[in-house]
Amino acid sequence: MSLPWLVADVGGTNARFGLITEPGGRPEAVAVLTVSDHDGLPEAVAAYLAEHAGGVQPGAACVAIAGPVKGDHYRLTNAEWSGSVRDLGIPNAWLLNDFEALAASLPHLRGDDLVSLGGPEPSHGVKAVLGPGTGLGVGGLVPAAEGWVPVPGEGGHVTMPVLDERDHEIVQALRADGLGHVEAEHLLSGPGLSRLHHGLALVRGVGAPRLSASEIVSRMDDSLCEETVEVFCGMLGTFAGNVAMTLGARGGVYLGGGVLPRIVDRVLSSDFRRRFEATPTLNDYLSGISTALIVAPQPALVGAAAWLSRRLSSDTSDMSNMECA
Repeated sequence: MSLPWLVADVGGTNARFGLITEPGGRPEAVAVLTVSDHDGLPEAVAAYLAEHAGGVQPGAACVAIAGPVKGDHYRLTNAEWSGSVRDLGIPNAWLLNDFEALAASLPHLRGDDLVSLGGPEPSHGVKAVLGPGTGLGVGGLVPAAEGWVPVPGEGGHVTMPVLDERDHEIVQALRADGLGHVEAEHLLSGPGLSRLHHGLALVRGVGAPRLSASEIVSRMDDSLCEETVEVFCGMLGTFAGNVAMTLGARGGVYLGGGVLPRIVDRVLSSDFRRRFEATPTLNDYLSGISTALIVAPQPALVGAAAWLSRRLSSDTSDMSNMECA
């Protein structure tokens, strides 16, 4: 497959692109485009190639999408883009779920790419990855004879778990305010942080302006904003513990997404790890699982690149075997 290859990580807010110039290489010429500025994925790819990649024509592509993927078709969960990866006009193009790509990046992350959130050193075994961005993504990474296999999921849409009375009061207040069924993504995401702030204001009986996630994390001198972030991290700990037990992720739980790298110190000082382990039945099981925050820039592009290199290498090997036969 002629080089370069295109890799992309497309979320509800931003579409990130890069080029792979050699098999096994890391993404180069990385650029971030705003999803709402483009009519669809083909238009965004064309803009990236023209404006940031010198007009090259990639010989292959791997596009990670924040939403359900079925064959060569995709639909963004939190934006209007949908279609087929074949519409890109790239000869060999594949789709991944975005957290499938993030999971594929885990074996390729280096020491400074991760911040420990507690627990022992990571071990070999099933790994889980999750994280809040425009939505809440969940994926897994499973060891197999042929190497690591990423597993996509839609775990962000499970019912929001609650642990204590404050959690329960917030969820009840938001339901009474018109939210209805409260999914984990409704609270554990960028928009969810804003919704959580509103719900906490309802519980506290105070008037508060509707704030965006970025406004909330920039106002830590405000007691309601500070408590909102505290609740957010605690709820995320409970959710992460549920994911760890569901997947049997004894190889570690990794947190990604666009929200947490902005508040690393708050996550470290929060109730996240205590809530992660807080189950009366299997707390020893969870205390033996490492947790880490991914702070590497554009890790899903690294995962997409690793997946694509492996896929194309496998295709080349299969062709060689056919020729030998």
